[in-house]
Amino acid sequence: MARRRSATLTEAELRLMEVLWQRGQATVAEVTAALPPPPIAYNSVLTTMRILERKGYVAHDEAGRAFIYRPLLGREEAAGHAVGHVLSRFFDNSAGSLALRLIENERPSGDELARLKALIEEYEENGK
Repeated sequence: MARRRSATLTEAELRLMEVLWQRGQATVAEVTAALPPPPIAYNSVLTTMRILERKGYVAHDEAGRAFIYRPLLGREEAAGHAVGHVLSRFFDNSAGSLALRLIENERPSGDELARLKALIEEYEENGK
């Protein structure tokens, strides 16, 4: 049985997950070949794939002697886990505090501002 999913992915794990999300499934050799620079050694990719499997992010099927890995969650779900981790560790589970910090640190684009205004209006109208 897979271990409980860790809240965040390391940089190395994220690089491998990006390949799996793009391809849908891949062997270790295929992941290694598809990685952008800098290259990662085959054995390092294999070890990291095993760690991702233990964490519950990927699973594998056997095809002959090869293991074909596939993601068990999508990019958006992984991003949600990471945001939840940041919320709990740094913002006392306050999404509003996180949003304010993000907007204070970097000005949103015109499209992002329009989307934010629309969300605020929706929340005000619906009493959420």
